Amino acid sequence: MNIIGRKNLFFLISAIIIIPGLISLLLFGLKPAIDFTGGSILDLSMTNANKTKVEQLLTKEKVRVHSVMISGSDVLIKTDPIEQPIKNKIEAGLKKEDPKLREKSFQTVGPSIGRETEVNAFKAVIIASIAITLYIAFAFRKVSKPVASWKFGVCAIIALLHDVLVVVGIFSILGHFFNVEVDSLFITALLTVMGFSVHDTIVVFDRIRENLVKNFSLPFEDVVNNSLLETLNRSLNTSLTVLIVLFALLLFGGESIRWFVAALLVGIISGTYSSIFNASPLLVLWYEWDKRKRSKI
Repeated sequence: MNIIGRKNLFFLISAIIIIPGLISLLLFGLKPAIDFTGGSILDLSMTNANKTKVEQLLTKEKVRVHSVMISGSDVLIKTDPIEQPIKNKIEAGLKKEDPKLREKSFQTVGPSIGRETEVNAFKAVIIASIAITLYIAFAFRKVSKPVASWKFGVCAIIALLHDVLVVVGIFSILGHFFNVEVDSLFITALLTVMGFSVHDTIVVFDRIRENLVKNFSLPFEDVVNNSLLETLNRSLNTSLTVLIVLFALLLFGGESIRWFVAALLVGIISGTYSSIFNASPLLVLWYEWDKRKRSKI
């Protein structure tokens, strides 16, 4: 299998996947949850929860509802910020329908805290990206030919950004058409995807480093392609086991973590693809550009 020989096709597939999400992101952005905009979260346990009746009661109390999620006996209500007296009225009204109602938690996030969370999330992504680049450049410092060590780091970050853009773009589309919100769990999912993506990419890069020493007489593109094929089964099997667990969580994990798991699913699939079909081919593409430049001098 010649993966490197078809690198332009794989780059095209990535572009086809990313561009619609980027357009949606530019036009509509993401739909932020109350973690970022501010609001209240009321987590209840009810034996006979009815979403329509819950929403009617909230409307009666003139509370602006973000979402009402019911999973078995768990009821998660997200609203604009509400005071304790209003919360007590809501619970009293629901207890008439279900005397066994039990409050599990109640929290209110102010707009200023929401903005701080947003800024910290952005900082986390940037710092993680810089740290990963520096680490890979250091780890591959003994590899200077035919590609400088820092270029391994840059290619890993580009593959990582590919995965972030895929996840963010898809959730922008879901937010616009299906009112799917992004919360602090979404940021957790993004950081997890970044770690998984880089982990998978480093495995391939490490094999390239080993094969460059063993097969120094082979063309660089052949060394990279052989390294990809040697690690292909390992990458696919690792990702498959993770995906099986995530599918189980998606089916049985409950409403409160559904979109967190969905973000992980999309990111892991994208991360597996980018590690195999983007990161290493990009390294070869960079090598070919440098080679053409040197030939013109």
